[in-house]
Amino acid sequence: MVWNDIEATSRDALTDLQDQRVRKIVTYVYENVPFYRDRFDEAGVGPADVDGIEDLPRLPFTTKEDLRDHYPDGLFAVEHEEMRCLHASSGTTGKPKIIGYTEKDMGIWREVMARSLDAAGVEQGETVQNAYGYGLFTGGLGVHHGCDELGATVIPIGGGQTKRQLEFLHDLGSETLTCTPSYALYLAEQADEMGIDLQSLPLSTVIFGAEPCTDPMREAIEDRLGVTGVDIYGLSEVIGPGVSIECAEAQDGLHIWEDQFYPEVIDPETGDVLPAGEEGELVFTTLTKEGMPVIRYRTGDMTTLTREPCDCGRTTVRMDNVTGRSDDLLIVRGVNLYPSEIEATVLDIEGLAPQYRIDLYREGEMDEIHITLERSPTFDGDPDDLRQEARSRLDAQLSFQPDEVAVREVGGIERQETGKVKRVYDHR
Repeated sequence: MVWNDIEATSRDALTDLQDQRVRKIVTYVYENVPFYRDRFDEAGVGPADVDGIEDLPRLPFTTKEDLRDHYPDGLFAVEHEEMRCLHASSGTTGKPKIIGYTEKDMGIWREVMARSLDAAGVEQGETVQNAYGYGLFTGGLGVHHGCDELGATVIPIGGGQTKRQLEFLHDLGSETLTCTPSYALYLAEQADEMGIDLQSLPLSTVIFGAEPCTDPMREAIEDRLGVTGVDIYGLSEVIGPGVSIECAEAQDGLHIWEDQFYPEVIDPETGDVLPAGEEGELVFTTLTKEGMPVIRYRTGDMTTLTREPCDCGRTTVRMDNVTGRSDDLLIVRGVNLYPSEIEATVLDIEGLAPQYRIDLYREGEMDEIHITLERSPTFDGDPDDLRQEARSRLDAQLSFQPDEVAVREVGGIERQETGKVKRVYDHR
């Protein structure tokens, strides 16, 4: 059962709709956004050159730097008075990216979030405890809008307040929790300290997002909380949460609502479009947004696409769980390394928690990499044996040997109040 019939339509019908919408949106941005008109003219292409999605690679990319360079509203396609909501994404490396929504855009957001919650197994009348932050970050309000549209009861608790989160899960009988994967595990740790048995509660689903989640991390969430873990994906520049989500039935890739957001995967170095199944950088074109549409927006997120129908009956393209970011690449002693490679190695070791920290130093002309791990709450063996096993696995599977491997006690790696763990500290 699907929320919207478009989720299970034929590929031919979906492609026809995408072709119509891409022609319309390319004309729309050319006529209403000077940034795009100038970029298209520089590239020697225009609306007449785009007959459908097959022609999208002829158009230039949009980047996060473009949004920051045209701060605050240089990519708006309508006047301010036509906007009904403004959000902003992180400004930690410069100006924030301001995102505007018209009334039509808000309707699209509510609808795709309702689809997403429905795919995750949330039903009308169920209680959703929303532990994403509210405010300029789109996570909290995006989930809230979707709950309203679906007819679910939402508890808008927001991020943090861990003791109260646990009390509400117990006292209000929340069936679904929405939060980051790190925070779900943080809640499990705090529940142990408070003597709360999460597996005895009505909680059945955790919808996690806002940071990558590996399979071992998902398994830890499901085991410790006694739930089905569902990965949701989104980014403010495209709409917010609700761009794609796993279905609870299969948990086999995230369904992209591609009647609204057309995906491509490209080689991050060359910009060439890659075939289905090959990993690369995810790129989106918004097909129906009115206030601030984006054309071929480079997300920086690394994934693959598959167009094989899912066991749940949905026919939309699916993306794999994000493995990292194209700009997360670390170069250590001349060797390319993604943090996810370390994560995949250490989280396959029984006795380790799905937390880790990487510290990079430079001693003279040489790089050093120190890796800090954390034992799981159920481990009762010798921590030094665990450290030796971790070092052995890392030595065997990486292209170099870490200079130091440490295993700390439960909770030994510093958390933020949201439960997130900063993974990489580059001191070079």
